[in-house]
Amino acid sequence: MKVIQFKKHGGPDVLEYVEIDDLTPGRGEVVLRVRATSLNHLDLFVRRGIPGVKIPLPHVPGCDAAGEVLALGDGVTTLEQGERVLLNPSVTCGQCEFCLRGDTSMCRTFNVFGEDRWGGYAEQMVVPAENLVPIPDDMSNEDAASVPLVFMTAWRMLIGRGRVRPSEDVLILGAAAGVGIAAIQIAKVAGARVFAAASSDEKLALCGELGADVLINYEAENFVRRVREETGKRGVDVVVDYVGKDTWVDSLRSLTRGGRLLTCGATTGYDPTTDIRQIFYRQLEIIGSTMGSANDLNAALTLISSRKMKPVVGKVFELKEAADAHRLMETRNALGKIVRRPHGGPDD
Repeated sequence: MKVIQFKKHGGPDVLEYVEIDDLTPGRGEVVLRVRATSLNHLDLFVRRGIPGVKIPLPHVPGCDAAGEVLALGDGVTTLEQGERVLLNPSVTCGQCEFCLRGDTSMCRTFNVFGEDRWGGYAEQMVVPAENLVPIPDDMSNEDAASVPLVFMTAWRMLIGRGRVRPSEDVLILGAAAGVGIAAIQIAKVAGARVFAAASSDEKLALCGELGADVLINYEAENFVRRVREETGKRGVDVVVDYVGKDTWVDSLRSLTRGGRLLTCGATTGYDPTTDIRQIFYRQLEIIGSTMGSANDLNAALTLISSRKMKPVVGKVFELKEAADAHRLMETRNALGKIVRRPHGGPDD
């Protein structure tokens, strides 16, 4: 089978398209025939190298995948050969205090396909059967592969951790990226008024189609000033900021007293300068969130299946074009999720 792997960290050119042996499932495992896999910023971080994280090389990246069950290992009774599924990318122990209370992304042994183990840039994957979720017949492989990481992350961040409520104002930065696309729709389902901030009018048009109420081009105007204008100088109740260093200070300034800043990442840097007085005097909450649980993923999938939310697929590449897909994401010009297929046709 064909895979994309890298033998050293670096730029997109370290990604190699190579042939390896087909896979065999162990007990409780399944071989997934990958029909589509989507790109996330995590894939870029893993390829470049994450400070303090040792990734055994060679490595196959990719945490999102969809396809069908190719082979069943011993003891697997919950799935059938040929069944269409998507991958829950997180692996947990199921036994620690965090898993037992449903906070599986806080598991002490939490790991992720594509980072801690070989991922979906491949024609096949071996995964625990419990990590595969059946998908409806009318959901394409490309759409299915665009759902898991971003929707489970956004659901936990806004609903589980952020407690977004009806009539609240929610500002989402980087709103046309994968997590932002999910966050807009989840905030609307929760009954919030959504402020979408992005870097171009084209991206904002997509945000408007997804239901955002206030559109802010933060390359053309100061988003703090616009927020204050739209809220009568009050500020928003919630800011979703996974941009990081470039926007952090202004995110805090955009909040009303007692507001909540939600973060699940830091794509522009993780060491902003923060005036702590802004936090304690205005009684702000800073809430971190990482990925989510199977329940978070299933909640999002239920709403997607009922057409109340949807994944947005942008450009589709073939698997062998993974380096080009990475280059496109690094330009920050992509609209919607970037998806790769092992081959060119819809059912190759």
